[in-house]
Amino acid sequence: MISDDFILSEAIRLVDDGVAVTFPVNGVSMLPFIIGGSEKVILERPEGCKRGSVVLAKVETGNYVIHRIVAIDGNHVTLMGDGNLSLREHCNWDDVRAKVVYVVSAKGKKRSLETFWRKCAAKLWYILLPFRRYFLWFYKRVKL
Repeated sequence: MISDDFILSEAIRLVDDGVAVTFPVNGVSMLPFIIGGSEKVILERPEGCKRGSVVLAKVETGNYVIHRIVAIDGNHVTLMGDGNLSLREHCNWDDVRAKVVYVVSAKGKKRSLETFWRKCAAKLWYILLPFRRYFLWFYKRVKL
């Protein structure tokens, strides 16, 4: 059986070679923008990443995460999942391995994370951080 680490390293290698890679996601840390278990992301080279970009990065624990950049201080990058209430991860720029540019729904529909409206929604979601717990509770119950 092929290990997850091998698959991830191959995906990163392909991205480094300039190939866009479709990658499945798990978990709830990026709700409501990425639904783990049913959606996939398309990874590309991490060019033009800035605050608000969703990236694949190796964080200080040694794990890889797909989370949003919430702060940049020189070479230091702070990440946070949209579905997280307080947990933040940290890494260096060299550990940002790919940028998520599209999300592919379970039905195969591709949507960009780079549109004006998606960026506005992500900014609003971050501003609403103190109330995120209640929105996520409602979202998980209703499954919009």
